[in-house]
Amino acid sequence: MNRRQALGLLAGSLAAAALPASVLATPAAGPYDFWFTRLKYDSGDWDVDQRMPANVITALIDYTSLRVDPVERVVALSDPKVFDSPFCYLAGHKLVEFNPAERRNFERYVRNGGFVLVDDCNHDIDGLFATSFERQMASIFGPKALKKLPNTHPLYRSFFSFKDGPPPTGIELNGWGDDLVHDYLKGIEIDGRLGVLYSNKDYGCEWDYDWRNKRFLAVDNTRFAVNIVIHALTN
Repeated sequence: MNRRQALGLLAGSLAAAALPASVLATPAAGPYDFWFTRLKYDSGDWDVDQRMPANVITALIDYTSLRVDPVERVVALSDPKVFDSPFCYLAGHKLVEFNPAERRNFERYVRNGGFVLVDDCNHDIDGLFATSFERQMASIFGPKALKKLPNTHPLYRSFFSFKDGPPPTGIELNGWGDDLVHDYLKGIEIDGRLGVLYSNKDYGCEWDYDWRNKRFLAVDNTRFAVNIVIHALTN
């Protein structure tokens, strides 16, 4: 069962809870295999790195045969429409403190087949976003749920090969933030499936540039974004 099928079953189970059919209906994906969904949440600043989604979308079009929606979608985490997407993105610099509807949807989404890429724009391990988000994950999934991913994780070979694990960002190498190059990502697995991928590396900022400038890079730094999406769609 893929993520889309699992989320479709979740919509059906929620229908049994007497929610309106118009809310629960899983819309047809139309001509697309992938669409980039950014999660909006009440606390903090969710609307960051505004050029990043277009850059990731362009990479997927360039490297894969996926039918990709060229337009970013923004969905409130509290909205049942979150269950329409097999891939979501959540980022920010500030406080992450889910309200009851956001917490309920986040947990249901992840436990029932969804995938969330979470990126700390502060690129540190002890700033407000990092500490508050990790506290939320511990509260929802348990204090030991969020774990470091080994560099042998399938994520690092789902499309391109990253034998040393997550590629560093220019932000880390330039000494901004905590002056560390984080050689790991963290994740939450549900029944062996990665449901939350959590980065302190600030990939959102790393990929926040006009996609037309990619030709000036010696190595395309959005290749790892392709790995993340392919892993999200196939596991």
